Amino acid sequence: MPPVLNPGDIYAADHAGEVAATVRNFPALVYVPNSKSDSVDVIDQKTFKIVAHFPSGGKEPQHVVPQYDMKRLWVINDLGDTATDIDPATGKRGKTIPVEDPYNMYYTPDGKFAIVVAERKQKLNFLDPQTMKLVDSVPVSCPGIDHMDFTADGRYLIASCEFSAQLVKVDVANHKVVGTVSVEKGGMPQDVKTSPDGKVFYAADMMANGIYLIEPDSFKRIGFIATGKGAHGLYVSRDSKVLYISNRGEGSVTVLDLATRKILTKWTIPRGGSPDMGGVSADGKQLWLSGRYHSEVYVFDTDNGKLLARIPVGKGPHGLCVYPQPGRYSLGHTGVFR
Repeated sequence: MPPVLNPGDIYAADHAGEVAATVRNFPALVYVPNSKSDSVDVIDQKTFKIVAHFPSGGKEPQHVVPQYDMKRLWVINDLGDTATDIDPATGKRGKTIPVEDPYNMYYTPDGKFAIVVAERKQKLNFLDPQTMKLVDSVPVSCPGIDHMDFTADGRYLIASCEFSAQLVKVDVANHKVVGTVSVEKGGMPQDVKTSPDGKVFYAADMMANGIYLIEPDSFKRIGFIATGKGAHGLYVSRDSKVLYISNRGEGSVTVLDLATRKILTKWTIPRGGSPDMGGVSADGKQLWLSGRYHSEVYVFDTDNGKLLARIPVGKGPHGLCVYPQPGRYSLGHTGVFR
């Protein structure tokens, strides 16, 4: 893994203004996979207008994932068992290739593997990132594996298992499950995010209506913070100071101070909504989230929480990708960078 720039802030290379030369001139767009329309809408970040629309290349696209080297995006079509590439230099769709059960996709911190989260197959599939061919497969005992993040040193990944109220810990180099931890009975853990200092993992739980705190070394629960109904997506601000938590069940976003672990404020969408997955703009001034059950995309002003736009898109928008973003390399999902 490339060494972190600041051990106290693993997101130091992901701050506003740290856009790599390889992606600096890419058009500022947002790519929205519509899981129930089998399509992708492309939105101009400045005008909030849809500038392109194309078939996703397979059934039920779930996320748009930046490649490790950041030069390509992948639309992963879960039920279609395919992945379709996008050239972010042009915003144009490319080829579609077979990939088994790609609900979500990440990359190992050294860039040697793409990790396809095969949710319905209950596996983590390690693929060659260049050919997208299967190299190794790691079965997991918990159903519904879907989101993950990596420890600060890159040695382990911690992933949520939505349908078993558990999280699993995997040795990245040895492709081996090394631990499990349970959340409350009936829980449905969703997105997972590492704190800037790497000392705690946050795991959103849409049934517990908040986020669990997980100590990564002992792999034990050490706390819980109630945030709102249907807690779902987790996004770190560009200055690494706050965590944005989308509460899908109540149409709000909770803002958490990462230093004190105290809630600062909550933004509520006028007339309701279903904020799900998304990302922060390169300058950190906007938070973009899909409206999963409302066929729309929300844009928030991160200074004051004001809703700047709600943009109609296709049915079932899910893991939208704001691009380009700062960082040296991508760990996948909708944009997890280091």
